[in-house]
Amino acid sequence: AKKWINIRKSYGNFYKVPRNQTKLTIMLEKLGMNYDGRPHSGLDDSKNIARIAVRMLQDGCELRVNERMHAGQLMTVSSLAPLEGAPAPQMPRYRN
Repeated sequence: AKKWINIRKSYGNFYKVPRNQTKLTIMLEKLGMNYDGRPHSGLDDSKNIARIAVRMLQDGCELRVNERMHAGQLMTVSSLAPLEGAPAPQMPRYRN
């Protein structure tokens, strides 16, 4: 992967919190969620990060690529850069 979304950066920017409040357990706690699974398990961490991403989308965040590798160096992608790929998924609308 050469481009990705750093959820910690997105969370901090969207909810206007400092970097020291973007640890996984703190983000979950502030969103009223408990950590599911075993801490530091790659699969469980990924599932919890996905839960945060879903909540951010529900709260109106537009998740977008914010980091990339270029010539072996980590680069920040400007929030003014055009969106890439497909639009963010929308929550399903249920008919009554």
